[in-house]
Amino acid sequence: MGLNKRRMLAGEWYLPDDPELAADTRRRAGLCAAYDAAELAHPAERLALLRRLLGSVGDDVRVRAPFRCDFGYGISIGRGTFVNFGAVFLDAAPITVGEDVQIGPNVQLLTPTHELDAERRRAGWERALPVTVGDNVWLGGGVIVCPGVTIGENTVVGAGSVVVRDLPAGVLAVGNPARVVRSLTT
Repeated sequence: MGLNKRRMLAGEWYLPDDPELAADTRRRAGLCAAYDAAELAHPAERLALLRRLLGSVGDDVRVRAPFRCDFGYGISIGRGTFVNFGAVFLDAAPITVGEDVQIGPNVQLLTPTHELDAERRRAGWERALPVTVGDNVWLGGGVIVCPGVTIGENTVVGAGSVVVRDLPAGVLAVGNPARVVRSLTT
């Protein structure tokens, strides 16, 4: 494994313009294209493609096309999860989605972050921070989850919200930036 991929996987600053990462991107592009094109194929065939693309896929997972990711191998999706149309999962760091999660259309789970220093940013330096979505979470349409965020189990995030900080379990959060508006536990 090359230096930049090792750095990326360790959560360190790395340069993404790298032949090994470019090969990983080509692999992902081919598998995403095959997955999207197989929309009318038998569910077992689609699941097999999804399992080749992603790091881990539980039973009864449904992902509607189109689906986009950076590499695929950094994504883990738990049993019974549903991902609606137009999802973008940028997985330069691990993305872990729990069981029985509902993900609305056009949701973005983003792990990459870029250098604040303009000179280093122009040079292409970036790093990535993991995103974790707990069991039984519902992310409404158009939700954006930023790098390094963990969303606790049984939490609901309202449509169009931008999650920039961790959210605890069992709450309703809405807005930009998302803020907790009430508890969902009795």
